Amino acid sequence: MVASSTVSMCIRRFKYVFLTGMLCALIIGLCCGVGKSAVSTRERGMEDDHDSDIESEIRKVVQPLVDKIKELENKTTRKYPEVKFLTEKDRKRVLITGGSGFVGSHLVDRLMMEGHEVTVVDNFFTGRKRNVEHWLGHNNFELINHDIVEPLLIEVDQIYHLASPASPPHYMYNPIKTIKTNSMGTLNMLGLAKRVKARLLLASTSEVYGDPEQHPQTEEYWGHVNPIGPRACYDEGKRVAETMCYAYAKQENVEVRVARIFNTFGPRMHMADGRVVSNFIMQALQGDPITIYGSGTQTRSFQYVTDLVDGLIRLMNSQVSTPVNIGNPDEHTILEFAQIIKNFVGGTSEIVHKEAAQDDPKKRKPDISKAKRLLQWEPKVPLDEGISKTVEYFRTELMHSDKMWQPKFLRDAH
Repeated sequence: MVASSTVSMCIRRFKYVFLTGMLCALIIGLCCGVGKSAVSTRERGMEDDHDSDIESEIRKVVQPLVDKIKELENKTTRKYPEVKFLTEKDRKRVLITGGSGFVGSHLVDRLMMEGHEVTVVDNFFTGRKRNVEHWLGHNNFELINHDIVEPLLIEVDQIYHLASPASPPHYMYNPIKTIKTNSMGTLNMLGLAKRVKARLLLASTSEVYGDPEQHPQTEEYWGHVNPIGPRACYDEGKRVAETMCYAYAKQENVEVRVARIFNTFGPRMHMADGRVVSNFIMQALQGDPITIYGSGTQTRSFQYVTDLVDGLIRLMNSQVSTPVNIGNPDEHTILEFAQIIKNFVGGTSEIVHKEAAQDDPKKRKPDISKAKRLLQWEPKVPLDEGISKTVEYFRTELMHSDKMWQPKFLRDAH
């Protein structure tokens, strides 16, 4: 899609340059003709009215070309959503690591519409440029292809640190890289925040609670995590990232915010990211069996992505420096959720059970009383409305895909 739009733009620009060149050549040629005609007119003693007649002829020939150039200029000019104007005092310079990913791109949209200057840093391991391509070229937007494992020098006021693979198949594919992103990458972002005196928000995860023995999970719960299991690269990576944040806050006076994000879904999810929502919707849309790992009695709580973005922005701009759960306490079993998706999409897909994944949490439900009390935040988008928008997104994605792309490292996971 991006390649075809780029080719179309190149063709339009070629036509523009070509027509401009033709116009210049035509004007030069006609002017030369005008000069010769004027000389011959004087030599023959003809009336000066002939000059105006020639100018009129030039206008007749040139005007269509001028109109065509204006038409091409209008086509090649990018149209952006209308953004709010903020004064220099109110406008923030915001850095979003992982900003071309599922959650990050929605955060970009919100901050751009509010009038801030947004810089996205991404290495495109799981993120996609198409998620933010509608902002490319805007004066308030910049996209940098960069891996945050390497240091970054940039001037910013706020840092939303979202960079990290987030679905089990993605972070298990290269566990060492996952650990480095969450440790070295976080270290680099905290160093940047210290240097430029920026506030940093860490996108942590409910995975820091592991397979919880407390239900629902409050921010005071320390968790129940297997430090050497298949999920440990992500679980422990986020736990050490939180530790780094509070070490920098205590020792270097860096302002930090920590959001513990629970299961989130919505448009721009990767079609093959292996998470429960995308799995179930894709399988139902394609008429494949809907796969459940284990008995299906394990529970999850799903929030729509715009609710999460609202929570992140509220937390960033608050004075709450301790961890905050951002999630939807509306709890469903995996089996219930599979049935909801099946009924919503329709079709003939059957629900099948497979062997349970190792260290798969049995229960996951946030206690959001802290977010309600301190941020005045709670999820607002109903589950049915969120599913409707997400199903429509995946249906459109499938229409533009000749066949389902399934990278070899992706395995279904909850």
